[in-house]
Parts: sequence; structure tokens; C-alpha cells
Amino acid sequence: MTFREILHEKDGHVVTITLNRPAKLNAYSEVMVHEVLGALADARDDDSVRAVILTGTGRGFCSGGDIGRDFQYPARYRGHRLESMLEMRENMHELVKFLQRFDKPVIAAVNGAAVAGGLTLALSCDFRIAAESARFGDTSLRFALLPDEGGAYFFPRFLGIDRALKMSLFSEVYNAREAASLGLVTEVVPDAELMPTARAWATRLAEGPPIAIRIAKRMMYKQLSMNLDNALEDAAMATLVANYTDDVKEGTAAFHEKRKPKFQGR
Repeated sequence: MTFREILHEKDGHVVTITLNRPAKLNAYSEVMVHEVLGALADARDDDSVRAVILTGTGRGFCSGGDIGRDFQYPARYRGHRLESMLEMRENMHELVKFLQRFDKPVIAAVNGAAVAGGLTLALSCDFRIAAESARFGDTSLRFALLPDEGGAYFFPRFLGIDRALKMSLFSEVYNAREAASLGLVTEVVPDAELMPTARAWATRLAEGPPIAIRIAKRMMYKQLSMNLDNALEDAAMATLVANYTDDVKEGTAAFHEKRKPKFQGR
């Protein structure tokens, strides 16, 4: 695959996708969104990939949509009365939904500004490791725009409704430590340690049992919207797959033999 606005690297079982529009603080374009979707689809279909890192070049992780490109409405939408709705549905909304359905762990290594749609993108990942210089917030209303990439869904779930409204309606931006205290960030590290930490996390995940990790991730996301009875039934059904893998036999044998297991994803 060749890319114009992202960088793509595979190292063993880990894929790193880097947003690569540094002059725009990695504001997303239609090209960038579809390139990320393509890279994620490739990682989904490659059984040797066990974890993904999403990061950015330069001073930004992602500063939201590139409003300098006529609000990113592709030519096929321009002049259509529903152009904004069609553009959102077929671009950033598809990426957010893909990340939520993606059953391999995704780490956002937030190297700089993650604001507006960029914050939504980070929150769509499973973990957010932030460099100390990173910034988080919602600046949409500074431009009379909306948290329409999924922010209105994610922000209250991470912050609570009052703090989400405060962040969006006052266009607040927080430093990494503040964002961590609010629940937007999993861990904060010095800038120089961002990528080594993200790679260490990804490597550790990649060394785990791939099938069980993928099922456990899906279970937790699905069960967020279930009652207890349905959640327990979902868990019981999942054991019919997970409990009969070769990895369970390997994990048990490694425990008794006092060695590190070597999971094969079978």
C-alpha cells in the first residue's frame, strides 16, 4: 500500500500508523481518513498483527478537521443540500465506527494537540498515552462548529455530562496532566518516552493470547450497553471459543513449567 498523508510501519506483530500532515497539526482530510481506514483494514485482515499504535508527526496528534479545505466537502458533495451530513457519514464517522469495531488493541500515542475531532479520534482508541506536552480539548465552538465527529457521544462518557458541556461550550483545552485527572488520558510520560512506552505496551499486548485479547476487548465494549443477565450470557457464550484454544493449553503448561508462555493465536 502507498500513502500520501500517513506513514505506515509494521514491526513484528505491531503496526504503527502515523498521521503525517505536520504543517496542519495533522488536521484530517478525506485522503487521510481513507488512508487510515485502509491501513486499519489491512491490520484487521493480517493475523500476524496483534496491536496497533496511532500517533502523529510534529507538534500535533490531530487538530480536528481541516477547515482550510472548504470544510473538507469533497467535490462530489459540493452544492448538495446535505453535503455536511454526507461528508461526515462517509469519512470521519466511518473511521470512528471502524475503530470501535476493531477487535485488536489500539494505542493512541498522543504527541501533541488532540482537539475537537482529534480528541474524538484519540478517545476512539483503547488506550491514550500522552506526552507531557500534549494538549486535549474541544475547540469546535470557536468556529461555531459542533462536536460532530462523535464528540457528543464520547465526551460525556469519559467526562460526565457537566464537564463535557464545560469543555465544549467554553472551548477549553487541558494539558496532559489535567486531561489525565479528568479521565481522558490513560498515562502521561515525558515527551522522549512517548513512543518507547507505546511500543512497550504494544509489544506486551502482542505477546499475550491473541484470540482471548480480541474476545475480551469485544466483550467489554458490547457489555457497556447490556444489563447483567445479558452480559453474563454473552460471557458464557464467549467461553465456547476462548476456552478451547491451543493458547489455553499453552498458558496452563507454561504456568506449571514456570516459564513464559508462547501464544500462537490458535
